[in-house]
Amino acid sequence: MIAAKSHMEVDVAIVGAGPTGLLLAAELAMREVQVVVLERSIERPDFVRAFNLNSRSLEILDRRGIVDRFLAEGPKVPFTHFAALDEPLSLADLDTDHPYVLGIPQTRTEALLETHAIECGAAIRWGHEVIDVEQNDAGATIRVRCEERLSELHVRWVVGCDGGRSTVRKCAGIAFPGTAATRWALLGDLELEDSKSLSFGNHQTERGSVFVIPRPGYVRVIVSEHSSPDPASTVSLGALRDAVAHVLERPVSFVRPRWLTRFGNAARLAERYRVGRILVAGDAAHVHPPAGAQGLNVGLQDAFNLGWKLAAVIREGASERLLDTYHDERHALGEHLLMQTCAQSELGQTDERMQPVRALVKSIARNDVVRRQFAEMVTGLDTRYDVVDKGAMARSSWLGRLAPNVPLLADRKPMTLAACLTGGRHVFVMNPTRVNADAQVRAWKERLSFAHFAQGEPMRPWAEKIDAALIRPDGHIAWMAQSNSELATLPATLEQWVGPASRH
Repeated sequence: MIAAKSHMEVDVAIVGAGPTGLLLAAELAMREVQVVVLERSIERPDFVRAFNLNSRSLEILDRRGIVDRFLAEGPKVPFTHFAALDEPLSLADLDTDHPYVLGIPQTRTEALLETHAIECGAAIRWGHEVIDVEQNDAGATIRVRCEERLSELHVRWVVGCDGGRSTVRKCAGIAFPGTAATRWALLGDLELEDSKSLSFGNHQTERGSVFVIPRPGYVRVIVSEHSSPDPASTVSLGALRDAVAHVLERPVSFVRPRWLTRFGNAARLAERYRVGRILVAGDAAHVHPPAGAQGLNVGLQDAFNLGWKLAAVIREGASERLLDTYHDERHALGEHLLMQTCAQSELGQTDERMQPVRALVKSIARNDVVRRQFAEMVTGLDTRYDVVDKGAMARSSWLGRLAPNVPLLADRKPMTLAACLTGGRHVFVMNPTRVNADAQVRAWKERLSFAHFAQGEPMRPWAEKIDAALIRPDGHIAWMAQSNSELATLPATLEQWVGPASRH
């Protein structure tokens, strides 16, 4: 092993070039933060782990002006599922510009995000394995191995986006409590020797389930047996074929496997998302059953929440307390994620023990309100942060949620809210005929973008009775008002989210 004496210094090192790390790199670099992504793999794998972007992920990509790149990559599926119950959940009536799941391979999502990150100014280093991280009050030292050479990298901040076995999380001493896997499923990307031998969809029997998903030129087969195999056994084409035959009680012939793997129902959540100068996001912060295909999407949303906050601390002198809100907001969402994915995992079991529970949930899910709640849960559209606002509008169900797109006027030009957010700044929106907040926002004016509600245009529900609102860079509503009398709480909200008031 050859030791190098490199002492390169950067603001932020992100460990892991998956979707979470790449979006975070772009969010930091667009704000002129010096950022490098360290990825131990030499190149992107040729197999595909995930195949979708949900409505919330598409909304946040829209708020950076890049969603069209992704929409060009795959089909739009206007429904989703909850716990493999019989009827799919329609997304058509959800309050979103993207009422569908986008079918896009993770490899393409990563390639597009890498391009975006590089365009923003981030550096991506493939074949750089992080083997140790030590932090101090001023930053951290990272030991990196590349082509049998060891080097050191000194950084101000480290973010671990390096998966469920995260080296960064372990080096930081962050506990990862939860439950180990008790059941395992086999997954295979392969071809059917006879295309008519197994139809698409979910096949359930008393022995387990076989889920068949069409892909271009092949199928993805996921087989779960009630008698789980030895998790240490070899994942082979023969093992998958035998498991399918056991569940269906008939043979099915598979050929030309592309990828074979095993996954379990482990559920773990990092005790803290931040310890000193080290933070974690994505699978490094949470692992859970794959019900609803939410993992990649939740990681993107971690990055979208963290990026602007970390940049504000580094570039704008914001208090590190702002980073504590990353833990507060995303850890609470992580708890919710584990709850509902574990529930779906249990409901997906077809043995006799679960039949009464499945029957009960199916009966409840016939209610349109419940179906909408399930759909918002799986697509991430139910995400709401517990923002602090002591004004009258604190009672609004929209406070803390992602603000749906509305028509606005910015610099007297028609514009959407999503377009106003592409620069990554806080946006202050008001109805100038009914409120005047000039005095309250004056000390923050240089750090805000301003827009007016477009008069005469159809409003989305959250904006119908609102006279002023502060929208955070991640698109969430931090403050709302219906009259001048509620403006008194605005300076405290600006202090919390935008930073200290300017002195001039």
